Amino acid sequence: MSLFIRIVFAIAACALMAVAAALLVYAPYVVLRDSLAGTAVLHESLLGVVGYLIVAIALFDVAKYFFEEEVPAGRERRSAGDARRGLTKFISTIIIAIFLEALVLIFETARDDVTEVKYAALLVLAGCVTLVSLGLFQRLSASVEQTVGPEPDTKDEEKQSPKDAGRLAS
Repeated sequence: MSLFIRIVFAIAACALMAVAAALLVYAPYVVLRDSLAGTAVLHESLLGVVGYLIVAIALFDVAKYFFEEEVPAGRERRSAGDARRGLTKFISTIIIAIFLEALVLIFETARDDVTEVKYAALLVLAGCVTLVSLGLFQRLSASVEQTVGPEPDTKDEEKQSPKDAGRLAS
């Protein structure tokens, strides 16, 4: 089952990278198409392109997370610290994407209809709540790790002699 799950994560990561690559190609195409057509070029299409690029970078980062944390064999038994660091990298990517997208949305709505800026402000608020939640998770998990101590390493257990194992069992 572990092999199947790793294959699914690898396929999902490849699909995310393909979508991100398509967005990275599509974004400059939109600018070229709009500039050659003479339509509302710079201020509208460039902000849209920034949005595409933000999503593409976030997708690449999520795919990278899958390849680093979920696909490799032998990663099933990780320490709590490893899991915390991996989750922190993943959530940090999402938080950065939320804030960048909120910034683009603020510029777009401020130019078009200022009354709609409240939705961009809600997105900034969602990013702030996510950031504070990540900090709280970091603080609580680090304090639990200090209280409980590090998890025993399976390699250290395997290196013990049978005499040591008998002594530990008693």
